Amino acid sequence: MEQIHEDVERVLFSEAQLKARVEELGAAIAADYAGRALLLVGILKGSFIFLADLCRAIRLPCAVDFMAVSSYGSGSRSSGRVNITKDLSQDIAGKDVLIVEDILDSGNTLFYLTQVLRMRGPASLRVCTLLDKPERREKDIRADYRGFPIPDAFVVGYGLDYAERYRSLPYVGILKSEIYSRP
Repeated sequence: MEQIHEDVERVLFSEAQLKARVEELGAAIAADYAGRALLLVGILKGSFIFLADLCRAIRLPCAVDFMAVSSYGSGSRSSGRVNITKDLSQDIAGKDVLIVEDILDSGNTLFYLTQVLRMRGPASLRVCTLLDKPERREKDIRADYRGFPIPDAFVVGYGLDYAERYRSLPYVGILKSEIYSRP
C-alpha cells in the first residue's frame, strides 16, 4: 500500500494504475505511428515524469523536445493568459508531433499552444494528456490520447504540483483544499 502524503485528501490513481495506463497509451501511440518518426513535445514542468514513462512505453524511436508554457503562476486556477517561457529547440516543419501534457483543464493553454505549433507546419499534430478534466473546459479542444478523466478537483503527484511541491508523489491524488486556499 502506498504511503499517502498528509496534504493529500485521497489517491485518485495509484502508481500501478498509472503504469498500466501509460503502457496502454504507449501501445496505442506506437500502433498509430508505426514506421514514422515521432517527436514528443513535453509541456514543462508537469509532464516530465509522464513523458519519460510514455516515451519508454511507445517502443518506437522518438525524438523529445520541451516547451514551458505558463498560465497558472502559483495559483490553483488558470489565469487565462498564456505565455511561452521556453520554446522548442528544433524546427517541427514536416514532422509528426505529439504534444504530451499532464492535464487538460480549461483548454486555454493547449488551445493556444496547438495554434502556435500548427503555424510551424508539422506533418501532423496530436495531443496526449495524462488527465482530462472535461467539466472545466472553456475551449473546444480534445486530446487524441487520454489517460484518465478526472473530476473538478486540484490534483498533485506524478509530476503535477502545487507551488512546486508534491511532483515526486508516485500517485495522482486530490490535494486538501485548505492547502491551496490559504491566504
